[in-house]
Amino acid sequence: MSARIDQLCIDTLRFLSVDMVQKADSGHPGLPLGAAPMAYVLWSRWLKANPRNPDWADRDRFVLSAGHGSALLYSLLYLSGYDLSLDDIKQFRQWGSKAPGHPERGHTPGVEVTTGPLGQGFANAVGMAMAEAQLAAQYNRPGHEVIDHRTWMLASDGDLMEGVASEAASLAGHLRLGKLTCLYDANFVTLSAATDIAFTEDCEARFRSYGWHTQWVEDGNDVAAIDAAIRAAADEVRRPSLILVRTHIGYGSPNKQDSFEAHGSPLGEEEVRLTKQNLGWPVEPAFRVPDEALTHMQTAVAGGAAQEEAWHRQMQAYAKAQPDLATELRRRLEGVLPTGWDADLPVFPPNAKGMATRVAGGRVMNAIAPYLPELSGGSADLDPSTKTALKGMGDFNPPLAAGEDKQGSDGGGWSMAGRNLHFGVRENAMGAIVNGMAAHGGFIPYGATFLVFSDYMRPPIRLAALMELHLVHVFTHDSILLGEDGPTHQPVEQLASLRAIPRLSVIRPADANETAVAWRVAVEMRDRPVVLILTRQDLPTLDRQVYAAADGLTQGAYVLDADLGDSPQIILIASGSEVSLIVEAAGRLRRDGVGVRCVSMPSWDLFEAQPRDYRDSVLPPAVTARLAVEAGSAQGWHRWVGDGGDVLSVDDFGASAPMQAVAAAYGFTVDNVVKRARALLA
Repeated sequence: MSARIDQLCIDTLRFLSVDMVQKADSGHPGLPLGAAPMAYVLWSRWLKANPRNPDWADRDRFVLSAGHGSALLYSLLYLSGYDLSLDDIKQFRQWGSKAPGHPERGHTPGVEVTTGPLGQGFANAVGMAMAEAQLAAQYNRPGHEVIDHRTWMLASDGDLMEGVASEAASLAGHLRLGKLTCLYDANFVTLSAATDIAFTEDCEARFRSYGWHTQWVEDGNDVAAIDAAIRAAADEVRRPSLILVRTHIGYGSPNKQDSFEAHGSPLGEEEVRLTKQNLGWPVEPAFRVPDEALTHMQTAVAGGAAQEEAWHRQMQAYAKAQPDLATELRRRLEGVLPTGWDADLPVFPPNAKGMATRVAGGRVMNAIAPYLPELSGGSADLDPSTKTALKGMGDFNPPLAAGEDKQGSDGGGWSMAGRNLHFGVRENAMGAIVNGMAAHGGFIPYGATFLVFSDYMRPPIRLAALMELHLVHVFTHDSILLGEDGPTHQPVEQLASLRAIPRLSVIRPADANETAVAWRVAVEMRDRPVVLILTRQDLPTLDRQVYAAADGLTQGAYVLDADLGDSPQIILIASGSEVSLIVEAAGRLRRDGVGVRCVSMPSWDLFEAQPRDYRDSVLPPAVTARLAVEAGSAQGWHRWVGDGGDVLSVDDFGASAPMQAVAAAYGFTVDNVVKRARALLA
């Protein structure tokens, strides 16, 4: 391959990116100037992709974890023939542009995940590699390797500083994800300083200790050395690979190379002119694209179309040899649920003692798992507490060696086909890995931990909602009523903070049957992530012959006891564990002649999505005496109770004591609910 053509393409990538940033007067020119050579080598010689069909199932995945370098990605996409025009990239960072400030999944063809918060993309890539490994183990058969692709990422110094990347890298090394490769743009400069002000560790040694294969490329402009390093990484099948490439941020800029001034701000018109002159690039016109560079880049990736055609032929042969597996695999990759997947969804009989909703959730998961092979996930070292293990479905792990400790196994053996993922004590990475699996396709992945630890997961939860990914998080131990563990483990503000995230469905079921319906909603919810908020303590299973059917959960809120018509004197509203509390309080009020309506409101967002007439039928505007009862922050509840209502809530931290003592101290008793209701009526 001609060195002249290589250099022409690299400089085209560099200066398309620089011109994008300069025209927008906003962005990050430094990374594209330094990292263009490694990106060019990967995209032109190694990446298996078809720009005409960016969603082809067996394509390689590329993640720009250093999302601030988005201009480089848009240059790659445009030159490679994706549906991103030169006019599009000229509108970089502008309203309605297909080239937003940071890469956004679903917005720009060829962008796999939304990146920007550093380290998240790194962990997304680990999740994608895990997804590929599990699908390959489950469906490939001798002579029919229909799942066989790689995951590549480009990461920055900042990515490797963030803890989430360390968590994910540790797990990836343990899992021996040999088809995962990270190109590390080691320019030793961050947004505000050189890395020696805060980051002097030996990253190569750190990743070796994780179990990664590592290599150094001393010159980030050495195309042959970069290509050889990628080849060595591809040949390493038992370890993920880190290629540390020594680059120079703002490469070629006479006054800003190796300076943080090239990181997060445009070079400036004069410095752009000087940089172009320094690297032998014409100063004018801006956005110059030599025909030779465009032709070469589009020719280089044109092989992806042929690779996709070959894959479809493979799938046809596979369908003849393994018709059942092929049908199931295609269904999963298309994201279609199997007919009758909910045939064995449990129905729980009335029971005054009942069960914890975490226990009910575990039973539901194990009832539907045989019908949903795409359901795969695990917890942050909390399976015994969250009840989220899929019994007998295998552990996603390299096969056990003789004499290794098997404790914690969920049954079914250790292999890459196992559906139980063991994340270890790594909540942030768990959230981002689950995002990567959902973005990969073929899965309804889930993660699980205590609700209070959702705080560790805010970035990936928010990004899942932004990407509208189909996944589930199970958060148990949902209130101060978990008792003795005390305020460090008792969530107060977490429920309100999750409800504040757009495009996130938050469901807190009241009993075992609402939990079953909640899981049905979560499985069928295609356009957003769902979090299920479940209890540690037992809750009564309501008698659905007396109270409305639990299917009312699908509408977010529903009237439990509709025998009072549309004009009750007071409405008691609750979610989760407090529903049984308002039901008992309502019985006492009715014995005293008070007209009470009980409303279970497990999901604000599902209720908000209902037509106005339905919402008014549940909460008649004329009834202003409303009492909401929830063992968490009151924030947001005043929307539902109005100016004439009241909220029994928790607006301070919890305390370490048995559940009954905590409930009494914070007013979550029948006596206090009745007292607060009478005060409203008075």
